[in-house]
Order: sequence, then structure tokens, then C-alpha cells
Amino acid sequence: MKTNSIMAQMILKGKKMIRINPTTKTKIEYSTNDGRSWISRYNSSSCGDFNDLTDNGKEILGITSKGLYYSTNDGRSWIKRS
Repeated sequence: MKTNSIMAQMILKGKKMIRINPTTKTKIEYSTNDGRSWISRYNSSSCGDFNDLTDNGKEILGITSKGLYYSTNDGRSWIKRS
């Protein structure tokens, strides 16, 4: 049986909800209507599968299957943190 650890699959950033797509983990989406509909913001396998998101105020951090990445533009692009 697979257990779920406590990880943020979705964060609030201003008036937007930003999430990891529940079925395609390489895809980041956002919603401006409280999650009633979702719009693709990022979709690439270059970062690997996203597992966790967190907002530290000036950037979004994403823990992926390829390491730690950050975004300074609300998840539109990601840079590997060394």
C-alpha cells in the first residue's frame, strides 16, 4: 500500500492557486477561480516529475525527481538550484 506523505501539491500565490497536475507530474497549472478550472502554466519533462511545491515569498520551490528547482515567475519557467 502506498502512503501519502504530507507535501504541498498546491500553493496559493496572491489570488492564484498553483498546483502540480494530479495525473501528469511534469505539468504545473494555475487557477484564478478557486480551482473550478485549471490552465497549463508549465509542461516539460526537463525538471522531472514534480513532487512538492512551496512558496518562500520571492520564489516558488519545486522538489522534483531530478532535484530542487526554483521559479521567480509563478511557475512559468524553472531553474535547477545547485
